[in-house]
Amino acid sequence: MSEHLINLREEDVITRKSQKEKIPVQYYKSFTDDLVTTQDQEYKLPDDYVWEHTNPGYRFLSKLLYMIVWVVSFCYCRLCHVTFKNRRVLKAYQNQGYFLYGNHTQPVGDVLTPRHISPFKSMYTLASPANLGLPILGPMLTMGGAIIVPDSWRKLREFDRIVKKRIDQKHGIMIYPEAHVWPYYTKIRPFPDSAFHYPVQQQAPSFCVTTTYQKRKFGSKPRRTVYIDGPFLPKADLNKKAQQEQLHQEIYNCMVKRSRSSTYEYIKYQKKGEEA
Repeated sequence: MSEHLINLREEDVITRKSQKEKIPVQYYKSFTDDLVTTQDQEYKLPDDYVWEHTNPGYRFLSKLLYMIVWVVSFCYCRLCHVTFKNRRVLKAYQNQGYFLYGNHTQPVGDVLTPRHISPFKSMYTLASPANLGLPILGPMLTMGGAIIVPDSWRKLREFDRIVKKRIDQKHGIMIYPEAHVWPYYTKIRPFPDSAFHYPVQQQAPSFCVTTTYQKRKFGSKPRRTVYIDGPFLPKADLNKKAQQEQLHQEIYNCMVKRSRSSTYEYIKYQKKGEEA
């Protein structure tokens, strides 16, 4: 269990009668609470931050690190009992770029599992600047496929260019629209229409990647079943704002439906002031 969880005390537990075990309780105020934080949560991008490096040495190290991350992701999925369902829907889109939308429930797993969703396709993940503040790993994240989301509108033009370039290069881009990690959360939190700006802007297909949790026969932590669904395409007869709303509704509804495949609660989430 993540050591970063806040408000998680030994006395904050409930007992699931059918499973005869104690379940930790995580309290929250709103769906936008940061329950997992880094040592430098307020990290800001420097004014001279660049999204694309042309230095040959950097590019070589980036490719090497990406290969290492792929191997680590393969081992991680095996060791952590992660199973993928319905990956065949991606086959017809191997020769074009697309976006993936997932529920954000694993601090480490959500970095690694996208690399294993489509093993022979380069996958990038949108990440917040706070991740760059991680000791040792932070500066290496972009080499491993992270695209840092700008913290200022002044940096949006370069960020937009990189997103478009990766899609034009026929790569995949993973987006976690819930924004904040809630470990082992079994439902889908609300997220805004603006999360679908880029699929509409690029007129690219989208897929949803829903992580669900089930009880393992052995071991305390649950196994994970990850469902891939799609494609979801912007409707040409709608304006851009309506297309974002359309994609939002279709993908959110699909993720909610898939989330019902979760049959095990490793952490109980309870809103402050509400009874269990």
